[in-house]
Amino acid sequence: MKFNEDSRVKIPSILHLTRLGYKYLSLKNAVWNEETNIFTDVFIKSIKKINHDLEEDEAKRLLSDVSLLLDNEDLGKAFYDRLIQKTGHKIIDFDNFENNTFNVVTELTYKNGDENFRPDIILLINGLPLVFIEVKKPNNKEGVIDERNRIIRRFQNKKFRRFVNITQLMVFSNNMEYDNDDVDTVQGVFYASPSYHKPVFNYFREEETFNLDSLLLPENDDIENKILKDNNLVIIKHSPEFLTNKNPNSPTNRVSTSLFSKDRLSFVLQYAIAYVNESTGIQKHIMRYPQLFATKAIENKLNEDTRKGIIWHTQGSGKTALTYYNVKFLTDYFQKQNIIPKFYFIVDRLDLLIQSKREFASRGLTVHTVNSRDEFVKDIKSKAALHNERGNAEITVVNIQKFSENAQIVTEQDYDINIQRIYFLDEVHRSYNPKGSFLANLEQSDKNAIKIGLTGTPLLGNDYNSKSLFGDYIHKYYYNASIADGYTLKLIREEIASNYKMVLENALKEIEVLQGDISKKKIFADRRFAEPMLDYIVEDFENFRLTYGDNSVGAMVVCDSSDQAKMLFDIFNSKYAENENAVLDQVAEENESYNKKKKDSFKLKTATLILHDIGTKDERKSEVEDFKDGKIDILFVYNMLLTGFDAKRLKKLYLGRLIKKHNLLQTLTRVNRTYKDYRYGYVVDFADISDEFKRTNEDYFNELQAENGDELESYKNLFLSKEEIEEEIADIKEVLFHFDTLNAEIFSQQISEISDRKKMLALVKALGNAKSLYNLIRLFGHYELLDKIDFKKLTILYREANNHLQLLNQKEALENDVDTTNLLNVALEDVIFMFNKVGEEELVLADQLKDTLRKTREELSNNFDKKDPKFISLYEELERLFKKKKLNEVTQDEMKTNIGALKEIHAKILELNRQNKLLQAKYNNDPKYCRIHKRIVEKGGLTQRESQLFEALQSVKNEADLQVIQNSRLLQNEGYLDKMMIKLVINQFVNQNKIKLNPETSKFINNLVVQEYTNEFHGRTA
Repeated sequence: MKFNEDSRVKIPSILHLTRLGYKYLSLKNAVWNEETNIFTDVFIKSIKKINHDLEEDEAKRLLSDVSLLLDNEDLGKAFYDRLIQKTGHKIIDFDNFENNTFNVVTELTYKNGDENFRPDIILLINGLPLVFIEVKKPNNKEGVIDERNRIIRRFQNKKFRRFVNITQLMVFSNNMEYDNDDVDTVQGVFYASPSYHKPVFNYFREEETFNLDSLLLPENDDIENKILKDNNLVIIKHSPEFLTNKNPNSPTNRVSTSLFSKDRLSFVLQYAIAYVNESTGIQKHIMRYPQLFATKAIENKLNEDTRKGIIWHTQGSGKTALTYYNVKFLTDYFQKQNIIPKFYFIVDRLDLLIQSKREFASRGLTVHTVNSRDEFVKDIKSKAALHNERGNAEITVVNIQKFSENAQIVTEQDYDINIQRIYFLDEVHRSYNPKGSFLANLEQSDKNAIKIGLTGTPLLGNDYNSKSLFGDYIHKYYYNASIADGYTLKLIREEIASNYKMVLENALKEIEVLQGDISKKKIFADRRFAEPMLDYIVEDFENFRLTYGDNSVGAMVVCDSSDQAKMLFDIFNSKYAENENAVLDQVAEENESYNKKKKDSFKLKTATLILHDIGTKDERKSEVEDFKDGKIDILFVYNMLLTGFDAKRLKKLYLGRLIKKHNLLQTLTRVNRTYKDYRYGYVVDFADISDEFKRTNEDYFNELQAENGDELESYKNLFLSKEEIEEEIADIKEVLFHFDTLNAEIFSQQISEISDRKKMLALVKALGNAKSLYNLIRLFGHYELLDKIDFKKLTILYREANNHLQLLNQKEALENDVDTTNLLNVALEDVIFMFNKVGEEELVLADQLKDTLRKTREELSNNFDKKDPKFISLYEELERLFKKKKLNEVTQDEMKTNIGALKEIHAKILELNRQNKLLQAKYNNDPKYCRIHKRIVEKGGLTQRESQLFEALQSVKNEADLQVIQNSRLLQNEGYLDKMMIKLVINQFVNQNKIKLNPETSKFINNLVVQEYTNEFHGRTA
């Protein structure tokens, strides 16, 4: 039997795509241009169909023009702009998307000269290869990562430039569920847009519910036969594995539905792609799934005539990009209603205005700013929808302070029903004071305006509450999901012990003698305090760069005061910026092989001071840009850049003062952006933020609550007798009893849920032993033993189990690597103050406890055997955790303890449910007999082998079910049912399976069987 990625993933995926409306196209008789892989006949026929006035020669010229666009060094931007063009002759009919031609092909070669590769699945729209899907079989050791690396190498090859430019979307899958606990993702289904360098691979988690009955075409036997025959796989047609993999809810098929059902694909092609001019060149971005569902949520709210609300997306999740995508989407949304939208992006700081303008412009929007209130009055009253003559999409970025009382539409004549103003309000977690004039002026400027607030940390207080000011949440995307999706990083808090208690008293006395009473702010700005603090920061950060071998990362020091910031900056300039030998000389002396040249490359040489009263606005802007570009090593700040400042290379934050409430989370998340292969952002805590972080986390927690190894084969039994081999086979069957050994695909799914390496190792050893036994049986001629077990199928199962074991080994290696990269524990002593790192911890996110509790409760409720002693024990353990306190009264420390305890309970119930599912599958998914089986095993003393018990119970089940089917009324007569069942039990256990039963045991088993049937008949809960 064929059991590889073609039979397991590729062909079932192609069949699923045909049910989504893609016609399978065999390459045997197809015609395509090998330089572009455009299917020329399909293209010309389709283009003529959607452009009724197009002649054959014109269609051929259009094909030639389109092909020429693919030669550009623009990552396909010119081709994409032409692809979605809705005026003139259309390449794709977006007004009537079903009017296009949809095909799926397989193994189409992408080649240029002697260079080539063949994606597994290619989707064509009107003959254009716009999408490809690469698949790997589950539990493959390299999995998706291997495929990613190959595509990165290929797309960096200029010989494949045309294919990069024409491709709009790529999907990579090993047909497994995501493992959110992995540091490096090695399984799942991921999508990406093309890149000349390194694509960004995204998770996709569906948030809507599809009606598959109406969405999918019925299965078609003729189409299936055609595809199987075309791919020389007719042998798999009736295999149980193939039937399992055709499931529309398999990981690959599920994401295919999410991305390639026709409505979704139309949306993605029109609105989910952005070309961004970055410092490294042009990049092609694709919507992250939370941005997609936030956009659809906005559409739903508008359809309900809801005109304001909040997008609560965690910091770093791309809220500016979300605004850009919505400018594209809402422009079409309103134009279909003959309304022209005018877009405004409202900020409350000049630096954010500059940053937003740059980000919108880099994505191709025409961006306007207003320089005065009078200028904004003119703009708000203008009935012109666009300012540019070319008709480009545009947005006005405006500071909230520009909303004056005069910037209002005050008369009916000022309104234009054909114009809709849409305000995107950035950072609505900040103090838009309802008692002040700016917010009132905003509200009065256009009472008909749509107002969409954006925040990562909404205000929760009674004075300024984001929901009360800006409406309910339209869409939410939390930290836990963002971290699981790899869009933001977890944070590590390094605790600093400031060992200056006694020394501080002496220093205070000394300073008081010299200067009299003095505040702590002045002490912290004193050189005798600031210099050792800076020494610690410099040494720690230089060692951080050394540890990661990366001098591109930057740091920020959040100072206790502006005076301290100035002092630290002055000391840095005098002590480090000009000193070639600085702090790391001692390391060089201790390590003779240390390369001084390398050491110097990781040294801190440049810093800048960002304060509101230092330098001009343009100078500060220039220095911030230099930091983002990697020209400056370290930023010294006090109040500025703590919110709304994004620099991916900023990976270490030195926190010198306590920051309150939502501002604290905003500050901490300056270092949570993804950058290279970093797994964490690091916060060095001089200020002891733990109590404030606890309070803030609890506030958000309550808000969320309200919202509701390769092993060698064993040769120890090389020479066995026939009887010993038979006993070994029985032992192997016992190990495999809980798994489906008839259907290798289901077996693969079952073992994919095993995370315990020891359990997996035992399974691999058992299957490996079977492999050896097969050879021994043939060697010694005991051929009759081959009928005892399907050894050929076990060979496939062994390969699958071994692959999953290797996957677990790989994950374990990755996790161990995390442990080896812990930050160095360095102590620096100085004359007055000493700063020693005493510990580090991952910052616990507010909804982690809630999420863990939810998952634990769900798993407990999923258990169908509530009488299982293990289940009862876990349930009572969970009850003990929370019966004394309400969740909102749990402290941060208790949260951490409870999270650990919950994770243990969750892991145990997961394992219990996994074992239950395996046993249930043995009985054709009948939970009754699973429970009966377990009760008998718990009683003990009946048989040493579960497999023998299973054979007896399975026989009872077959006979009992047959009797019930023939006469369901017997369930109403418990006396008759009891007599019938006792005969079945004795016959199958004693006569057929040679299991000795005493009267007590017979009655026990009979009572179990009768009780389960009567419970089921009466609809009782087990």
